[in-house]
Amino acid sequence: MPVAVTRIGMLAEQVVRAFWPLWTVIFLVLAPLLMGWHDIAPVSVFWGGAVLSVIAIAGAFIWGLRHFRLPSHAQALARLDASLPGRPIAALADTQAIGRGDPASEAVWRAHVTRMAARTRDARPVEPDLRVAESDPYGLRFIALLFFITALLFGSVLRVGSVGDIARGGGQTLATGPVWEGWVAPPAYTGKPSIYLNDVPAGALRVPKGSTVTIRFYGEVGALTLAETVSARTEGLGAATDAAQSFDIVQSGTLTISGENGILWTITAVPDSPPEVILTGPVESDALGEMSQPFTALDDYGVESGTATITLNLAAVDRRHGLAVEPDPFDLLVLDLPMPFSGDRTEFQDFLIENLSEHPLANLPVTLQLAVTDAAGQTVTTPPEPIILPGRRFFQPFAKAVIEQRRDLMWSKANARRINQILRAISHRPEGLFSNETSYLRLRAIIRRMDSMAETGMDEAGQAEIVQALWDLAIQLEDGRLADARERLRRAQERLAEAMRDGATDEEIAELMQELREATNDYMRMLAEQAEPSDGTDQADNSQNTMQMSQDELQALMDRIEELMQEGRMAEAAELMEQLNRLMENMRVTMGEGGDGPPGPGQQSMQDLADTLRNQQNLSDDAFRDLQDQFNPGDRNNGQQPGQDGQQGDGQGVGEEGQQGQQNDNGAGAGTGDAGNLADRQRALRDELQRQRNGLPQLDNDSADIARRSLDRAEGAMDEAENALRGGDLAEAIDQQADAMDALRNGMRELGQALAENQGQPGQGGEQGEARARPVPGERDPLGRQMGTTGQLGTNQELLGQQDINRRAEELLGEIRRRSAEQDRPEIERDYLRRLLDQF
Repeated sequence: MPVAVTRIGMLAEQVVRAFWPLWTVIFLVLAPLLMGWHDIAPVSVFWGGAVLSVIAIAGAFIWGLRHFRLPSHAQALARLDASLPGRPIAALADTQAIGRGDPASEAVWRAHVTRMAARTRDARPVEPDLRVAESDPYGLRFIALLFFITALLFGSVLRVGSVGDIARGGGQTLATGPVWEGWVAPPAYTGKPSIYLNDVPAGALRVPKGSTVTIRFYGEVGALTLAETVSARTEGLGAATDAAQSFDIVQSGTLTISGENGILWTITAVPDSPPEVILTGPVESDALGEMSQPFTALDDYGVESGTATITLNLAAVDRRHGLAVEPDPFDLLVLDLPMPFSGDRTEFQDFLIENLSEHPLANLPVTLQLAVTDAAGQTVTTPPEPIILPGRRFFQPFAKAVIEQRRDLMWSKANARRINQILRAISHRPEGLFSNETSYLRLRAIIRRMDSMAETGMDEAGQAEIVQALWDLAIQLEDGRLADARERLRRAQERLAEAMRDGATDEEIAELMQELREATNDYMRMLAEQAEPSDGTDQADNSQNTMQMSQDELQALMDRIEELMQEGRMAEAAELMEQLNRLMENMRVTMGEGGDGPPGPGQQSMQDLADTLRNQQNLSDDAFRDLQDQFNPGDRNNGQQPGQDGQQGDGQGVGEEGQQGQQNDNGAGAGTGDAGNLADRQRALRDELQRQRNGLPQLDNDSADIARRSLDRAEGAMDEAENALRGGDLAEAIDQQADAMDALRNGMRELGQALAENQGQPGQGGEQGEARARPVPGERDPLGRQMGTTGQLGTNQELLGQQDINRRAEELLGEIRRRSAEQDRPEIERDYLRRLLDQF
């Protein structure tokens, strides 16, 4: 039986290998016949194709016969024998050549034959090898199969029968009787499926306006005719009996097929409704002049694009001083409206967010018009909305004067002489006006440059040069040394971002991080020096909307960035860098109020837990290094430092510089050691956490209960980690330490929420002179969230808000996709980015 089945398989091999060209040609010939191409092709083309098809089929059949070999029984037996160990079938046919007549030798031979016979009973048929890739390297058989399957899906087997009619009569007939087919394909942007008219009964039919109708007649020419009133065609009309007709529905009407099995539909062309856009609130701006205009857009099939056009409202301008002259022509200011990156665009709400502080129309009366366009090309524009275009406001008197002259110069170049005279008058007695000599020298340089332009006349390039110089001078006068500190911080951040993209070494990363720390410290110090109880802004000082953030926490955030970069996790480092950048941009700093008093119970608990988390991280790092030493002795520096499960950990859990090798108050020193030393340090941390749990403030809410349970879980994980360390199982210890750190972070987060619910503040440090970050009312934290009434950094109230959520999501998703496609990035980073894309 196995031999017969194997022989059948060999026969199948021969058929496939010899005749694959035959069925490939047959599929290629049948595909156009199923699609009905022969019905619309000229007779000469039909007969030419028929002759070529017959020749190709005959040639493929003859080629197959020449290469076909009928497998014999012996060949099947040999293949089956080759698949068995020791070729037992051949062994059974052998005879003893040596030792014949010797009883011992004959006994051995009989045992051998018996063993071979037993193996033949386990024989199984050999599977045939039906692969013909070597004979068909270009995959022609698959191409032919694809054409054939496509023709089966979109064509009809009935159309093949018309080949005989064409061969007999040479006419364009398909079957013995007239047959018709029809489709209605709505516009692609509607997302609606095509309608097969043969399945639609006579009567009313609603379709989108612009749909394409395709009708085909098969059979005797003239047996079926088409009449319609939906296309409104007056030119280029074919005969009503044409075999194939196609037209678009532009109006309601009737569609009639007359003849055998005729039918009539009453077509209703449903028009595409124009889109709508509505201003849903007044324009708002922050302290730096960034405008935010909420709007809502909707359309029945989705909005494709939108713009915001800002035009000078000349009638509303106070035409005094430099604005009294006629203005130079202003180009229309056109901004693109943000569109949802993914999801439904039929109705959405968003914010137009731009900073136009340096634009000539800033702080002037303008009209705002929003326009949206749908896929059908319909555009709708809102009525002109008069607004004052937001821009940065200056409060230092000299800076306000400079900005006013800048505005007048952008208004008209004819103001150049007047502006030069005013700047000269300002600089005549500079005592008390300039905070430093640099500002004065910059003003004198502007005056000299305007003097040189006055001789030849000010052109567009000269105007742009003076405008930019006046803006830079006003910024320097408004911010003082703070502008220099901010510029240094910006340069440090740009250098670090470039290092993330280019893949810097550990030494370069350490140098750049040190530069960033120094620039951040200078920036914070400048902010603290300039902070006053009344800062002169138009924003009310709200002491309740404050959040404290210590210098240690900023350092911890930068340490975490450095650690992620050294581990090659550039995407996470870039995200933290963006958070730090937004924190610096949104922060106002005043000296810590009430810093002389001792921290409250809640503050002390949060500080103690933060220290415990940091010490646990250091201990986990030491355990990880010891684990590396077990596998790579003497090669510790080549290993990566352990992360914290890829999470920021609410800004905690990052070791400070200089903590390695030191001993803290609770005995949890850094530095590696044997397992017993690590276990002792783990026990000390567990005892310290137990003491902190017992000293937690008495709070009665759900967050406090969750915090206690999380800390209890952290203590249990520490106990398991200690046992693993004493047993020498460093891998298990590291896993338990990671669980402990996660539980600690969750406990701290819930404890902070519990303190906030009890009108307390967990505090992030209370030493005198510590900088306190104060959000401007209505501002958001670095994650885009509104500052809570408790002033906590990281409040979960209105996560990401609504002003920039769609734009921010679009930017982040686009950046993740771009980075995941860069082949020169480390594979571990690209894998992390791909996992992020899988989630969104």
